[in-house]
Amino acid sequence: MTAKFCDALPFYRQEKQFTRLGAEVNRATMCNWAMHASEACQPVLELLHREIRSGPLLCMDETTVQVLKEPGRAPTTKSYMWVCRGGLPGKEGVLYRYSPTRSADVAKELSQGYAGVVQTDGYVGYDFLDDTTGVKHAACLAHARRKFDEAAKGLGKGKSGSAHVALNLIRQIYRLESEAKRNQLSPEDLVTLRNEQGRPIFDELHDFLKKKVLRVTPKSLMGRAVHYTLKQWKRLLVYLDHPEMTPDNNSAENAIRPFVVGRKNWLFSGTPKGAKASADIYSLIESAKANRLEPYHYLRYLFEKLPFTESQEEYEALLPMRLKPKDLALGDAVSGV
Repeated sequence: MTAKFCDALPFYRQEKQFTRLGAEVNRATMCNWAMHASEACQPVLELLHREIRSGPLLCMDETTVQVLKEPGRAPTTKSYMWVCRGGLPGKEGVLYRYSPTRSADVAKELSQGYAGVVQTDGYVGYDFLDDTTGVKHAACLAHARRKFDEAAKGLGKGKSGSAHVALNLIRQIYRLESEAKRNQLSPEDLVTLRNEQGRPIFDELHDFLKKKVLRVTPKSLMGRAVHYTLKQWKRLLVYLDHPEMTPDNNSAENAIRPFVVGRKNWLFSGTPKGAKASADIYSLIESAKANRLEPYHYLRYLFEKLPFTESQEEYEALLPMRLKPKDLALGDAVSGV
């Protein structure tokens, strides 16, 4: 489990390693183990979903995955792996969710019952959040920056233009955030700093975009950057008044990156059940990492305790955010053997 879902080593490569060691452990067996582990961990995963929705901020993202034996669909059809990250500050969790579609229904299910800030990219599947009671929908400044960066690169090396004006203003916002982090400001002081020094920068950027939108071709690189940013404008400003946020959705993107790295090696999932199992194991491993737990030690601890767990309190005690590294110490390491 750790080799595949943490170190991106596919089961077929592990099968070859076992063969060299003289052990017959084929990839089908390992796939079945993963699916059985996924089923056994459902009570913990349900509680993990609850914990993720308990904090002031929920970050969401999605990426593609190929599933070969999806009923009624061609093997080359795109499916999706969704991810959300959230929870109490310092005790965050990560939840992956496999879906054959990119439907907004998945995002709705992941955020159901949540109240707080939800930060996403500009995909229309998240638009429902604008009208969801108790939710503040925030956008990602990094996505806007990338579009202006593409426009700047389109000008050619060494040339400057309007895209660089926008990039410079965005750079000032990030510089302000770096300063606040370096000074370890309190939440109240951070909001004050953002509104007194950050909001004028946003205002300047907004004035620039409103003038530029009248002069650029919508389908040009600069036009796309301007239109995208203006469409996201109200969502971009949400972060100014919410100290738990950063200007971008990078925490969700960082959470989904291990899956993307793994996908480059194992390429696809065989069945929907296998894709779901992958989502579940990634959820456990990435939540462990988010809480500074060593993934192998956490999975070993979880798999040893789970068969004897009965009450909800006992299941809750197995959540990564309820554990510390010392709780996972292996018996032989403790005894000095």
